Amino acid sequence: MTFARETHGKIEDAQAQIVRLREQVEALMKDRVTPAVSEFAGRAETAVHTASGAVRDQARAVSGQVKERPLIAIAIAAAAGWVIGRAMR
Repeated sequence: MTFARETHGKIEDAQAQIVRLREQVEALMKDRVTPAVSEFAGRAETAVHTASGAVRDQARAVSGQVKERPLIAIAIAAAAGWVIGRAMR
């Protein structure tokens, strides 16, 4: 009987330690990991917004240049197509 009680006590101690460890991990996740992930997500969102604004501005600039000089734009597109075609062979 003593062996069974000791074993049962060790099992209960192990279960209590597991519960405490789980609580510690949850506290760390709540206190450190979740805020860090939120901060990273905010930074990523800001970077995407900034990049999309820059791309939009560049697209407007290119569009304006094509409208001002359509023949040059056609020549550049033809030259780029020829170079890409030669590279693909």
